[in-house]
Amino acid sequence: MTDSAETASSQGDTLVELVKGHLPSAIADLSNLIRIPSVSWSAFDPQHVQRSAEAVAELVRGTGVFDYVEIARAPMAGTDELGQPAVLARREAKNGRPTILLYAHHDVQPPGRDEDWETSPFEPVVKADRLYGRGAADDKAGVMAHIAAIRAFIDAEGDDFDLGIALFIEGEEEFGSRSFAAFLESYESVLAADAIVVADSDNWDVETPSLTVSLRGNVAFRLTIRTLEHASHSGMFGGAAPDAMMAAIRLLDTLWAADGSVAVAGLQQRDAETPAFSEDELRADAALLSSVTPVGSGGILGRLWNKPAITVTGIDAPDVANASNTLIPAVSVKVSARIAPGQSAEDAFAALRAHLEANAPFGAQISIDEVDLGDPFLVDASGPIASEALASMKDGWGKDAVNTGIGGSIPFVADLTRVFPEAEILITGVEDPDTRAHSPNESLHLGVFHRAILTEARLLQRLNNHDRNTHPVDGQGE
Repeated sequence: MTDSAETASSQGDTLVELVKGHLPSAIADLSNLIRIPSVSWSAFDPQHVQRSAEAVAELVRGTGVFDYVEIARAPMAGTDELGQPAVLARREAKNGRPTILLYAHHDVQPPGRDEDWETSPFEPVVKADRLYGRGAADDKAGVMAHIAAIRAFIDAEGDDFDLGIALFIEGEEEFGSRSFAAFLESYESVLAADAIVVADSDNWDVETPSLTVSLRGNVAFRLTIRTLEHASHSGMFGGAAPDAMMAAIRLLDTLWAADGSVAVAGLQQRDAETPAFSEDELRADAALLSSVTPVGSGGILGRLWNKPAITVTGIDAPDVANASNTLIPAVSVKVSARIAPGQSAEDAFAALRAHLEANAPFGAQISIDEVDLGDPFLVDASGPIASEALASMKDGWGKDAVNTGIGGSIPFVADLTRVFPEAEILITGVEDPDTRAHSPNESLHLGVFHRAILTEARLLQRLNNHDRNTHPVDGQGE
């Protein structure tokens, strides 16, 4: 073994012990963040998101290594209204070292119904090897993975290191990142980096890490279907006057073929190889009932990563308890479409709008508003910092990472590449197939959390020894 290899091995061994020693405090800090119900949706109290930002900023300041830490807001796209608070921090690089931007978000999804949770959603509970609570994984664990990795890195290297580090802990990712582009414009110099780690994805399983290399895009909107000027008696007029619920059901059904695959002309799919993944694995991971068959055609992962999907995620209509014998005049639904890599969200939205307008039954009037668009993305994982990240994953997990796609969307990644075209994008995360992000009983596997922290601390250590002039990471240097 060479002297440099022995040094690297010794550094790695030291870091393993430091990360292990920091783990209890990282779990405790994460638990405190979970207790703050920082739902960023407009119907929820924004003061909770502010409290969450303040708590994160305090943790960032507590590392003692940043020259700049600020809680900031930026205007949402197309409005003068400010979005939710984000935490920004920066420490400049020295001596030719690169700068790495660490991204996560501190806002969370709404909890849903309390009765669907086995524990209180905002009271963290450890059961066996998992920590339960809303945001336990998505994405307050991403926030704490960054902070815990920095803590361990400082203990290993001291606070006079050369690596540049920037942080962007967003406050409205779950509400569509509507002020993200304005943040990039207003704080470009604070966020500029040679590599960007987005800690908001999942892993192949609890023992195997993933580097996400493809993301589906998203098109989400509210669709309203109207057939009557006012409600009318269902006995007097039913059978002749079409109610909005009938029209909505007939219209929505046109979105899918008989096998459940998308049937909207103009929505594209990508032709790409995917790893083997069985129907039994899908059944277990997605919690299919025993009598339910999967939808779509082709390989399972091809359906999830490379084909479009359309889901109706909400509906505004009288509930069963208050249903009267009337024809409903209007129904609103939330449509969420996932777009295959290679197609723009704008083109996909145009195809969806054209389909709905052409297929509205009985002359029903439709309107579309509250539109959110996010482009899909393909990651180039061939750069020098990506290589360091893959090596760090093997250090942290003891296994090579699997390059994966995900069916979910991270729309702002396209914004990052637009503003920082030379930066390498590394999409990592602390989730696993049993995390249940966005669902009741969300949880974090503590072993995955531990390994994710160790991986990132090792990446920081590797990049602190990475000379940009010898190993250029952004087109600069020799």
